[in-house]
Amino acid sequence: MWIKKSFLYFLILTQFLSFNTSVLAQDKMQTNQIKLKQPPYLKAGDTVAIVAPSGVLNNRTIEVERAIALLKSWNLNVVVGKHVFKGNNHFAGTDSERCEDFQNALDDPKIKAIWCARGGYGTVRILDKLDYSKFKEQPKWLIGYSDITALHNQVHNVGFESIHAIMCTSLIDKESELEHSIATMKKAIFGVALNYTLKGSKYNKAGTVAAPLVGGNLTMLHTMLGSETSIDTSGKILFIEEIGEYKYHIDRMLQSLKRAGYFSNCKGVIVGDMTKIRKNTTPWGTSIEQLILDALADYDFPIAFNMPAGHENDNRAMILGRTVELKVSESKTELSFK
Repeated sequence: MWIKKSFLYFLILTQFLSFNTSVLAQDKMQTNQIKLKQPPYLKAGDTVAIVAPSGVLNNRTIEVERAIALLKSWNLNVVVGKHVFKGNNHFAGTDSERCEDFQNALDDPKIKAIWCARGGYGTVRILDKLDYSKFKEQPKWLIGYSDITALHNQVHNVGFESIHAIMCTSLIDKESELEHSIATMKKAIFGVALNYTLKGSKYNKAGTVAAPLVGGNLTMLHTMLGSETSIDTSGKILFIEEIGEYKYHIDRMLQSLKRAGYFSNCKGVIVGDMTKIRKNTTPWGTSIEQLILDALADYDFPIAFNMPAGHENDNRAMILGRTVELKVSESKTELSFK
C-alpha cells in the first residue's frame, strides 16, 4: 500500500513539475515576442547628450565639434558629458566617470537621445553599474555602433528600440563619403521611414521574412554570451558586422554562438561590413562570405550580404528592435523597417 501511494505521489509531482516547466517556457516565449517600446522621435528644440562610454578621445575634439554643429543644424540642443574628454589610459575617463556621464543622460528628462562619441573598448565595464529605472519612465534613443553593441543589447533587454548608426568620431572631413550615413541617422531619429535596397550577392541565401532586427558587432555579441546582456535571437533577424579580425576568429565566434543555440530559432541573418580582415600565416581558404555560409549551413533562414553598416564611411542607420521585412534574392536584397 505504501509503495502504491508513493508511486501515485510521484506521478502527481511529475505532472505538476511538467506543467510548471511548460508554463515557464510559454511565459519566456511570450516575453520574447513582446513588441519593444519606441522612444519618442526627436523634434526641433529637443536635446541630445554626447557621452563617451568606451575608448579615450585623444585628438578627437574636431569630430565632436562637428557632431555638435550637425545636431544644431537640425535645430537640436546639445549637452556634452563632463567627462567626455577625460583620459584614463585606454578609456575616456575611469569606469565611474564614464558611467556617471551615461547615467546622467539616462536620468535627465530633458535629454531625448544619447549619442555615443566613439566605440573602441570599455562599455562592458560599466554595464552592471547602470540603472534604467528613470529611462523606463522617460525613454530616449541610444545611438552608436561597434562597442556600443553592448548597450544596444542592454537597452533591448530592458524593452526598448535603439539606433545602430554613426558616432561623433565618424564625422571625418570628407563629408561626401558620409552622405548616406548622416542622412539615414537623421531619418531614424526624426521618424522618417528607413528602406534599403542592397546590391545582390552570389552568396545570398534567398528567402522572405518579417521579424524584429537585433545585433551589431560580432565580437560584442560573442562577449555578451552567457550573461544577462545576451540577446535572445528567437524569432528575430540577426545583423552582424566586424573589423580587424582574422577569419578563424570570426569562424570561432560563429561556432561558439551556434553551439549556444544562438541561431536555432533565428529567422534570418544580415551581414554588414567585414572590415580590415587580417591575414593569418595559414590561409583560411575561402572568402568571408563562404565562411559565414559554411558556419550557418545547418539553418534554412535567408542570409543577406552587402549591408552597408559597420566600420566603413557608408554606415546606414538601422533601428534595432524594430520589425523589418527582409526579402533576399541573388540579384538584390530589400530591407524595410515597419
